[in-house]
Amino acid sequence: MKSITKYLLPLGTAALVAGCASSGVKNPSGTGVTQMRPDEQGFVAGTGIESQDLVAVTDKMARSVLSIPQIANAVAPPVVVLEPVDNQTRFPINKDIFLTRIRSELNSKCRGKVMFLARDRMAALERERNLKREGAVTANSDPNLQEFKGADYFLTGTLQGLSTRTKAGTSDYILYAFQLIDARTSAIVWEDNAEIKKQGLEDAAYR
Repeated sequence: MKSITKYLLPLGTAALVAGCASSGVKNPSGTGVTQMRPDEQGFVAGTGIESQDLVAVTDKMARSVLSIPQIANAVAPPVVVLEPVDNQTRFPINKDIFLTRIRSELNSKCRGKVMFLARDRMAALERERNLKREGAVTANSDPNLQEFKGADYFLTGTLQGLSTRTKAGTSDYILYAFQLIDARTSAIVWEDNAEIKKQGLEDAAYR
C-alpha cells in the first residue's frame, strides 16, 4: 500500500483546503472535510475495495478490451450489454459500479468503437415503443418501429477475495476479473484481471 503520510497536510493548509473544497460544510464532529482525487488513497483507509482501486482497475479494463481484434477491427461498433458483477468478497460494496465506470470510460473517450444497450431501462423503453405504436406520441425514427437491438457481447465480471486476520492486523487480497462473452456462441473472447493486496492494523466498515 502507498504510504498515507504524503496525503497528510499541515494543519493550516488542511483547514484552507477543506474550507475551499466543502464551502464551509463541516461533518458532525466539527472536523473539516478534505477534497481528494478519486485515484489517491486518503488517510481514511482500510484493506478493502476503495475508490483508488476502482479507478485503477476500470482504467486497465477499458484499455484492455479496446485492444482485442473483435473490438479494434470491427467494421461496425459491436453491441454490448452489461451483466451484473458477481461479488464474492467479504465487502458489501456496490459491485456494479465497476461496469458503470468501464462503460462511461469507453463511451466518453472512445466514442464509436463500442455501442452499449440500456437494458436496465427496458421498462421505460417498452412503454415508449407502445405509445408510438398506438399513435399516442409521434415517432421521429422508422415508422415501422423496428425491434430493439440484440447484443453481440455481454460484459461481466467477478470479484473474489482472500482475507486473513490475526493479532498483527488484517490482510485482504482481491482478484478483479472481467470477461467479454460472445452472445451467440457463449465463448469468452476477452478476459483480463487486476490483483490488489492490502494489509493494515485495523479493519474498516464498507457500505
